[in-house]
Amino acid sequence: MDFITQKHPGMLKRQSRRAVVGIGGGWSGKASSVVSLGWQHPYVNIFKHLKVEEWKKSSKEGDVTTYTDKTLKCSVFRIKGPVPTNSYILLPKNSSQSLGLTGRYLYLLFRPTPTKYFVVHIDVTEGQVVRLSFSNMFKEFKSTATWLQFPYLCGAAKDSVYESTAKSARQGGYVFARVCLFVCLFVWLIGPAPISVRWTCLMLDLECMLLSYLNRSYSHLKSIKLCANMAVKNLFTSDLLLNPGVSFSEAKLMGLSSSRGTGPVPREMAFPVPRGSSWHDLYDYIRCVTSLQLLPDPILHLRRIIGFGGANTKHALWTKSGDEVVYPCHAVIISMNISSKQQRFFIGHTDKVSALAFNGHTTLLASAQTGSHGVVRVWDHQSGNCLAMFRIHAHSMSVLSFSYSGSILCGVGKDRHSKTMVVVWNTLHVNKEGIVTVLAKAHTDVDIHTMKVAFFDETRMVSCGRDNIRLWRMRNGTLRSCPVNLGEYHSLDFTDVAFEEGISSGHVDDRILFASSRSGHIFEIDYSRVVIRNVRRLLPAQEQHGDRREKWTFKTGPGIAINSISLSASFCATGSEDGFLRLWPLDFSSVFLEAEHEGPVSLVSVSSDSLQVLAATSTGNLGFLDVSSRGYNTLMRSHTDTVLGFSLDGIRRHLTTASSDGTVRIWSMDSLHQLYDFVSEDNPCSVAFHPSEQVFSCGFSSGIIRVFDISSAKLLVEHKHHRGEVVGLTFSPNGEFMYSACSQGSLALYNSSEEDHNVIRVVCMYRAPDALTVSSNSRCLAFVGPSEYIVTIADARALDELLHVDVSILDVESPRLDSALKVCFAPASTEHVLVSTSANKVLWISTKTGRLLREVSKVHKNQCSSLAVSEDNRFLLTAGDNAVKVWDYSMQLHINSQVMFIGHSEPIRQVSFTPDQLAVVSVGDAIFFWDFLAHPADSLTEIQSPAELTQAQMSNGMPRQTAPLPSSPPPRLDIGIIDQADHEGEMKDKVVRPDCYRHFIPRFKTSSLDQVKRHGMRLKAVIGYNGNGRGNMVWSADKGLFAYSCGCIVVVEYLHTGSQKHLRGHNEEVSCLAVTNDAQTPRSASCSAGDNSSDRCLICIWDVQSGACRSTISHHRGAVQCLAFSRDDRYLLSVGDFSEPEVALWSTKSFQLLSSVRVSGPIHDAAFSPSTASQLACVGTMGVYFCLLLSQGLDVDLKCVKAPAEVGDVEMTALCYHMDSYLFTSTNKGHVCVWDVKSLRCFMMWEADEGEIGVLQCQGNSLLTGSNTRWLRMWEVEAVCDSNETTVGLEQEIMLDGTMVSAAFDNTMDMGIVGTTAGTLWYIHWSGNSSIRLVSGHKAKVNDVVFSSNESHFATCSEDGSVRVWSAPSNELVVQFQVLSQACGCVCWSPSVDMDSACVAAGYGDGTLRIFRLISSEMEMKMQPHRVAVTAIQYSAYGHVILSSGKNGLVAISSLQNGATIRVIRDHKGAAITTIQCISKQSKNFGLDGKELWLAASVDRRVSVWVADWLKNKCDLLDWLTFPAPAYLGPPPSLAAFCPTDPSLVVYTGFGVEKELSFYSLDTKQIVKKISIPHWATCISLSSKNQLIAVGSRERVLKLITSSSGRFQNFLHNDSLQTCHFSPSGTLLFTVAYNEILLWEVQGL
Repeated sequence: MDFITQKHPGMLKRQSRRAVVGIGGGWSGKASSVVSLGWQHPYVNIFKHLKVEEWKKSSKEGDVTTYTDKTLKCSVFRIKGPVPTNSYILLPKNSSQSLGLTGRYLYLLFRPTPTKYFVVHIDVTEGQVVRLSFSNMFKEFKSTATWLQFPYLCGAAKDSVYESTAKSARQGGYVFARVCLFVCLFVWLIGPAPISVRWTCLMLDLECMLLSYLNRSYSHLKSIKLCANMAVKNLFTSDLLLNPGVSFSEAKLMGLSSSRGTGPVPREMAFPVPRGSSWHDLYDYIRCVTSLQLLPDPILHLRRIIGFGGANTKHALWTKSGDEVVYPCHAVIISMNISSKQQRFFIGHTDKVSALAFNGHTTLLASAQTGSHGVVRVWDHQSGNCLAMFRIHAHSMSVLSFSYSGSILCGVGKDRHSKTMVVVWNTLHVNKEGIVTVLAKAHTDVDIHTMKVAFFDETRMVSCGRDNIRLWRMRNGTLRSCPVNLGEYHSLDFTDVAFEEGISSGHVDDRILFASSRSGHIFEIDYSRVVIRNVRRLLPAQEQHGDRREKWTFKTGPGIAINSISLSASFCATGSEDGFLRLWPLDFSSVFLEAEHEGPVSLVSVSSDSLQVLAATSTGNLGFLDVSSRGYNTLMRSHTDTVLGFSLDGIRRHLTTASSDGTVRIWSMDSLHQLYDFVSEDNPCSVAFHPSEQVFSCGFSSGIIRVFDISSAKLLVEHKHHRGEVVGLTFSPNGEFMYSACSQGSLALYNSSEEDHNVIRVVCMYRAPDALTVSSNSRCLAFVGPSEYIVTIADARALDELLHVDVSILDVESPRLDSALKVCFAPASTEHVLVSTSANKVLWISTKTGRLLREVSKVHKNQCSSLAVSEDNRFLLTAGDNAVKVWDYSMQLHINSQVMFIGHSEPIRQVSFTPDQLAVVSVGDAIFFWDFLAHPADSLTEIQSPAELTQAQMSNGMPRQTAPLPSSPPPRLDIGIIDQADHEGEMKDKVVRPDCYRHFIPRFKTSSLDQVKRHGMRLKAVIGYNGNGRGNMVWSADKGLFAYSCGCIVVVEYLHTGSQKHLRGHNEEVSCLAVTNDAQTPRSASCSAGDNSSDRCLICIWDVQSGACRSTISHHRGAVQCLAFSRDDRYLLSVGDFSEPEVALWSTKSFQLLSSVRVSGPIHDAAFSPSTASQLACVGTMGVYFCLLLSQGLDVDLKCVKAPAEVGDVEMTALCYHMDSYLFTSTNKGHVCVWDVKSLRCFMMWEADEGEIGVLQCQGNSLLTGSNTRWLRMWEVEAVCDSNETTVGLEQEIMLDGTMVSAAFDNTMDMGIVGTTAGTLWYIHWSGNSSIRLVSGHKAKVNDVVFSSNESHFATCSEDGSVRVWSAPSNELVVQFQVLSQACGCVCWSPSVDMDSACVAAGYGDGTLRIFRLISSEMEMKMQPHRVAVTAIQYSAYGHVILSSGKNGLVAISSLQNGATIRVIRDHKGAAITTIQCISKQSKNFGLDGKELWLAASVDRRVSVWVADWLKNKCDLLDWLTFPAPAYLGPPPSLAAFCPTDPSLVVYTGFGVEKELSFYSLDTKQIVKKISIPHWATCISLSSKNQLIAVGSRERVLKLITSSSGRFQNFLHNDSLQTCHFSPSGTLLFTVAYNEILLWEVQGL
């Protein structure tokens, strides 16, 4: 468990305590004077204090013993007994005595006994003894005047059948978990302790428990009774709120000390934590305090920011992929997805970010902040984690530049003497160790505007500035530079530099450097010779004036002042002072594309693919130009100065802001787009929306009030009666009145029900800026005045004074007079007005009496700048110290506020809830939008699921990326009678899958597709054929082309060599294939990715020679049923499946869709006429469709003819043409029909099979039929052309291993290849009366694949009960062992190198093990050591025994001599074993005698490591590893393996707090290394070569990781990966996704 709420709740004022009799000192007698209690501080070790082991001051009863716990590595007490009350430890010994311990907190270090019950009784007193009891036997909370009983809830797996029990037990709040305020990752269950229960530190707040439940004060602890069943380390009391998960060194860094009422747990009480481990990964911490706390935590989540720039607007970066832009917004760095506009935040800087830089792969991001305390941070861009932070001993850091590899970082700033300083850092180890060191430093007098590290040499840099361009080089720790001789251009102001792109290799002499200037000059510089090669000057377009004849020349006229330059391989982008982004050819002959902006363009940047150009302006705009479409996309508009205030329109979801930049802007709260802006020479100060109309008012620094109508964009009225700056402006909630106040003290009331907003009254009594508020009933107005000490409450309709409150006299002990700063009415209660004061307080004042109701001190370190209360009066927002705080409005919790939410770099001017209460807005340097994660319907401590929220509560909310709170499944809606009728109608019209196997249905997948696609490891072979496809094999006997599909891969196999070529472009299962008549251009089609209507099937056009995908087309949804080429290869026909029965015609030259026709029923097959490209036919549910192409395919004439009545109610399933005039069709009942194409009639039929015919092939007078009865038949059909003959003859037939789904034969129909649903491709030779397996694969899911020790063979096993042995490297099937009606779950090879004695062992679903000998192809032995399914099997390292495990967690060691079970390991009982591995290793260094090590990993995240010598019948436990994690239903498997290069290391991965690989050292007994992985692993394998680890996942990705460096590559599969195995040499790797077996050649990363 990882408990995150461990904040100090604050000390309640202690009631005076009476003296009691204590044991061992501290109290001298009853009701006598109190002696010093100093001996009880900081804590009291109760066992040590009473010397429990002597049993003189304590007593025991029943089975109480001591033992050494292997987890804690110390002696602990064990209390056992069938009846808890009969076995116990009592402290102190007699009930007449008292412990006399006064510590507020009692800490119990214990572990409940698994599957047992326990009870703890604690007696406390304050005059009268009160017993506090907790137990997992109690089913509900009970309370009397002298006894409190709390149920103790133990962990239960999320979504398990017990979760509902836990939820029901929590109802009403009277359960121990309700009282224990902590946030954990699992739910709780009443009942016996689970097997996985851990050592627990339980903290009880005795004072709060008495106060909350009995309204009594706490005096002291009298006695404790610990009853069976449990193990106990110790108990102690303290007045400090201690954190057991923090070490002493960490506490010192965090500033935790006893003076603050907190600290770490004392060393003698602490649980041991191995180096590299986390306390919370090993133990549980339960804080049992009845005090409430503000929930959820965190209650705010930063969602979006409107803003760009801050220190400057010169920095914005593309990611390598081009789908994200990274830019600064004051102290926050934002990474925005340019498509979805979603933002990610990098928060950590305390001042404005002044520079950004990416490395070449955009994995590392560097940022610098301005100011005297300048720091540089290095971030991991993908995760957002800060890898390093270091001070730069400089201010005004303005430039950063990474080398391409990311190992060098260069920065430019000013030192304390305002001299330019250049620093170069070594960032090579920043990813692993977070270490950054200074490599070189130089001081210079030259001005540097920008500086960049050369992408081709990280020791070289180039800089430019006023009057200079310099080349830099770092060598031997020194940084030197040389200037470029500028000649007559020495006085120019250079703004940017860029290297020529497109030269990825070559000598440095080939490099050309470009530099831009404010005068419009573009310099080309020879980098190696340090000379100017060319100078060009960019001039603006000249306007034609009749009175001006002078022409601008190179040296005359105003040049285009260029601020930024960026190059691609084909063009140059410039950003200039005139507001234009321009694209030029590299010779700068003319502009071929430009975009005008509202202000000077300060930055341009070309994306890595040269398709987009990013542009930023000094006016705060950020956008990009799409070069191909010539469209411009605005990413961000922002204010360029401080945002002074805002107002919200809840009806239209608009936000209006006023800024010091002189603009008023209106934004959409949903899209955050700027809708309007109003510019004035008079600076706006405050704004307010009318509560119902599209009207807003704005106050200006001149005192003018202007009211605008947004719909018409016009000024309604202007008022000039204020003499000073308008500092307050608001409307009444009912919209009838408007109020304004100025800095000179005047307060005005307006009639806003009229368009001209007439002034009703003006008074002079206002004294504080932005301190004007109206009650929710629109009756009262509160403000600060007539002095800064007075809060006035007035009649909102007439400004008549109702009440004066002097805040300066409320605190008589304060040496200073307190003044009021802000005022705020509570929306749900007009009786409260809140006031923030200069003494950093918030006061609750009664609006009726003026009395102080409540106050909170030290709200912020500095003064509170804004107040806001939620509409339901449950939450209070305060702003101060550049941060936002959220408070419990009632202030009845012990922790009334949450930690400050940071992000602003300047003081926050205003903070407020949005009208729907689902978000919070704060403004200052920028506009921040926060998700408010506590719904108005939520309670402070009890979380409400989304199912309980009404539609009104959920409407109008900002989109949320993640669910803020734990929730139940989505609610089911009750459909009314009308809706039900509508749905029934929809179901009737819905197309269902036809009763025809010929129709392709994609295999159901539970995996999700990861979007990462990288290729690097070479695919060597694909083993198997997808029998689920339809028509997914092609063969040309003349051209030698043979191709078929397996999963999402198209395999081109060369039959004479057995080698393969793999066509990879599909992400989903390939349904069918087709090839042009010249056998040069295959097409393949795959099904769509899901049920989304926007997902379409992908058709790939391949080049056989190169294996490249020439093009892709898509049109159909669902799946493509079949593909067909016309005889002349001009047209391609594609047919959609039953979900969208549509025929599409494509041009094979342009790949354009020519026409498409939607039909009324599913189509199963289609074919072109062999004689003409304009005729084709289709068959399906409705019959035969005869089609005629008109206007070169642009129009289709379609005629449908139903099946003959003689064959009954059937579906036409397949077809093929015979000669020019006849068409054969088959039915799902085994008929073959012959049609006359000209007359469109059926003139012959016969019953060719007893089942459905799905394959028809015809050449000459031979017809081939293949069906789901597994019969392949050859018919002689000469009678079709002879009008005198009425019968056809069966020539030959053969039965294959499955239903026929594809076939291809030569022109004589003598030789061909047939594919079946069994995953087999058969070579058929009719004249030779033979059939040969060409390709064989598993039909069902493959569970395991493993190499033999000499890599000459490999074995696979499957759910269909088969074990297959294959030869390598030919990958041909050698032998198959089949067990009927039993799934084979695992397989392994004997360790013998000699194949004559080699055996394969397999485990089955009925608990049996079978050993097969290869030389004889027979089963050698059968044994049944398990009664449940076998989950793992392995020969011992020397082959003496065989180890197997079952789903029940038992590990059996079986003899290979007689098959007897010689030992059963029960340590993992109850948790299925996922992995068994055996290796040979001497174990003397571990202190045990043995020649082998073996391990077992189980689903409960436990790994046992054993030392064995089977000849001596020795097997000893070496280590027991537990990897804790929150409970979870159906977690990913726990996987473990020995490291091949260092067997003393165990690599583990499984479900936990983090997705990672953990390296555990058997020598040091600790985790020595962790590698993060993006997905939960479903399989792992470790290579003996190159320190590689293969990790498979449900997301269809195999990740190949180098364990030493963490480098990785991803390889996409067709489905989730269930197993992967390296060969013993590490050169080959098997991966399995369902029944797709891929063999990879591993060459390292």
